[in-house]
Amino acid sequence: MQVKHTHKIEYVHGYAADELERLVGSAATLETLLHSDVTYPAGSLVLEAGCGVGAQTRFLLKRSPGIRLVSMDIAFHSVQRARHAVGEMARFLQANVYAPPFSHNTFDHIFVCYVLEHLPDPLQALNTLKTLLKRGGAITAIEGDHGSAFFYPETQEGLEVWRCLQRLQLQTSGDGHIGRRLYSLFKESGATDIQITPLPVYCDPSRPEMMEGFADKTIVGMLNGIEHEVLARKMIAPEIWRKGIRDLLNLAASRDGIFMYTFFRAVAKYE
Repeated sequence: MQVKHTHKIEYVHGYAADELERLVGSAATLETLLHSDVTYPAGSLVLEAGCGVGAQTRFLLKRSPGIRLVSMDIAFHSVQRARHAVGEMARFLQANVYAPPFSHNTFDHIFVCYVLEHLPDPLQALNTLKTLLKRGGAITAIEGDHGSAFFYPETQEGLEVWRCLQRLQLQTSGDGHIGRRLYSLFKESGATDIQITPLPVYCDPSRPEMMEGFADKTIVGMLNGIEHEVLARKMIAPEIWRKGIRDLLNLAASRDGIFMYTFFRAVAKYE
């Protein structure tokens, strides 16, 4: 059966150099949290669906030595950058998650990170990917949920800036709240064994490395990447945007500043 793949996939954060650096830095900051229980036996054939610039690829290889890793992404320039960063430790190719160029029952495991949130039809993607699994294999998916974020001191401008990210993702056919939907999506795709693990990130002045690496460089960096598009769509007044960004950056300088966000990791198996 031929899979339809007419959906247009938009990466809301763009492909500017600053965004690519943000992805790499964020992956390093969150390695222990996101990859703590993601290991595969040596010799396993693993597909990384949506590898981007290879930010997560390095940690898949580091934590599962001896795996045979195939990493694909729809963006050719991202694949090139990933190949340059990782080298021959993985096989890289350009491919669409709705129509991957592999036979059924090919992979022992599939890893998907920060991909489903950008897809107009994540269920179709899961229905396609599950056909590539060998019997007994699993799909691991990691996604954030922008609705889980809160911060203090909280300002109206800071809240409006954060809401712009959620609204923009909806307008570009994505879902910034997809973390909370992982269980239902996998259930609807036919998975029979689904394990969901919430992965909270908490930053305060006692954790300066997290405040800088996550709140500043990851969160504010992500917002900086959408500024042009948000202002072009007149979603917020420029002065409110600038004030909101300053307020979020000032969290690290405040003795009471905190930022909280939750990722979700799903591990799903199919009979």
